[in-house]
Amino acid sequence: MIGMEKLFKVAEAMLPLYMALGLGYASLRWWRLISPEQSKAIDHLVSFITLPLSTLQFSLHMDPFAMNYRMIGADAISKLLVAALPVAWTSCRWWLGHGDEERPSYCWAITGFSLTQLTHSLVVGVPLVTAMYGPWAQEVVVQLSVVQAVVWLPLLQFVFELRKAGCSLFSMASDQAPEAQEVEVEGTAGEGAELAAARPSYCSLMKVVLISLAKNPNSYACVIRITWAFMANRWHLKTPRIIENSILIMSKAAPGMAMFSMGLFMASREKILTCEPRLTAIQINLDLKGIKNSESK
Repeated sequence: MIGMEKLFKVAEAMLPLYMALGLGYASLRWWRLISPEQSKAIDHLVSFITLPLSTLQFSLHMDPFAMNYRMIGADAISKLLVAALPVAWTSCRWWLGHGDEERPSYCWAITGFSLTQLTHSLVVGVPLVTAMYGPWAQEVVVQLSVVQAVVWLPLLQFVFELRKAGCSLFSMASDQAPEAQEVEVEGTAGEGAELAAARPSYCSLMKVVLISLAKNPNSYACVIRITWAFMANRWHLKTPRIIENSILIMSKAAPGMAMFSMGLFMASREKILTCEPRLTAIQINLDLKGIKNSESK
């Protein structure tokens, strides 16, 4: 049983976050203080500046040689199992489906994995578990969050870029499909040529993905975080005060700005629940299971 004192501490830690979310929603939907174009700029500020700096701030004070690697290993095994289950389920339905409309997409496997395993632990988890369990729980969440930011989020970003690049290349190939059909009608090419024109090559797909990753500053931030953590704790280096304060002044704004940006996103939609109630219930269920699994570790 959670006593009233802990419930008050949880509310004390969580309500300011949802206050920021409400301000973001009201600023765009009701008060018209921010335009949709400005909300996109705020979203880029959060994604590429404040949140990476917030993770970097936690990484500066983390000792990778003293981490709980058994817990991190258990977390990695659970993530791999959770990733394998929806992929296997989607593959089975793919092979059993007869028509293209009956065959499911792997997008649901990616979405299910991100909802259950990649939680907003730094934004919501740190104030929540600190209020419930104390400083030791914050250290656990920070370790899992740093590993998530260094390993799992770049992998998920790679999968998203791969899917986006594949969709764009397939759409470009579909624009060339009428030409391939004309060639086939004339009898100068067969079905194999048409299929080759409709499928992008592996090299072109990987080239698009790697270029997109190279343009994203989060890719470089992950390498910088883990490299500095190992160097600082191996040779007992200290971060210069001017650099730490420069990171701190922006990282402190990360939780509030992230929730504010979420409120802006909700206000930009015609409906708060953009999908049907059944899909929304599935999403909430997966998200809650992810939070429960994170706390159980």
